[in-house]
Amino acid sequence: MLKGRLGLDSAKVPHRDRAGLLYLARGALTARDGTLAFLQGQATAADALTPGDYAIPLQGVSMVLLGPGSTVSHDALRLLAYARTALAAVGEDGGRLYTAPPLIPDRSGLARRQAGLWADEAKRIDVARRMYAWRLGKVLPHRSLDVLRGIEGARMKESYRLHAQRARIEWRGRRYDRADPGSADLPNQALNHASSAVEGAAAIAVAATATIPQLGFIHEDPGQSFVLDIADLHRDTLTIPCAFRAAKRVAERPNENIERVTRRLTGEALAREHVIPAMIERIKALFEKPSAEE
Repeated sequence: MLKGRLGLDSAKVPHRDRAGLLYLARGALTARDGTLAFLQGQATAADALTPGDYAIPLQGVSMVLLGPGSTVSHDALRLLAYARTALAAVGEDGGRLYTAPPLIPDRSGLARRQAGLWADEAKRIDVARRMYAWRLGKVLPHRSLDVLRGIEGARMKESYRLHAQRARIEWRGRRYDRADPGSADLPNQALNHASSAVEGAAAIAVAATATIPQLGFIHEDPGQSFVLDIADLHRDTLTIPCAFRAAKRVAERPNENIERVTRRLTGEALAREHVIPAMIERIKALFEKPSAEE
């Protein structure tokens, strides 16, 4: 076929028409016959694929999550870049984000909408209130971010206490030494590890939507402020329950490693509950304008 004929050389499937995320682990991602191929090696129970050679629909997904034990060829990277399909190197079940080459999105709408809302102080507070409403189940009347943070802080103290009761573990409050995190008690160590895993998942969601990680609405100073905003939406339903289950297990089996157990439980929950796709939909709901305005 002639290059450029009918524009087929530059045809690309818009991200809104793609299937979402594809998690691959313990195999080799290569290029073959103009598309991607994945040679699945020895699989684990958590892997979706059994050992074999698979063709990967290059423009069928928005982002490939490449898990432990995997390699990727230069030609595969070239094809991914051409199709504007993102690639992220992640931990087991998406519990960590190690690197994600910049995605060149076919639309900049979400990032532009995020920047516009963030730049307007009144609108920035509105977005923060909306995110708190998702967490609290109701819209608070307050328009001061400090007041909202104070209300959420008091609520979280009670939430920790209730989750600890359900898990039947001793809870002495949220405290740890950043310089020596290993000196904290098991529940606090587990919370640190579970939070890190959920933040990794949120980083994947932010990268997949090509939104701006530095522009947070509740968190302000960290370089991953928006990532932390998204991760906190799942603190009550995912982070704390996984952490306290891990603390309970390790307290009963002292020979087990608290980080390994926590990340395993959190990773399983991330995959089972389809948390990353849910995060992506939350981001879209936060920033997308009605179609009539686009």
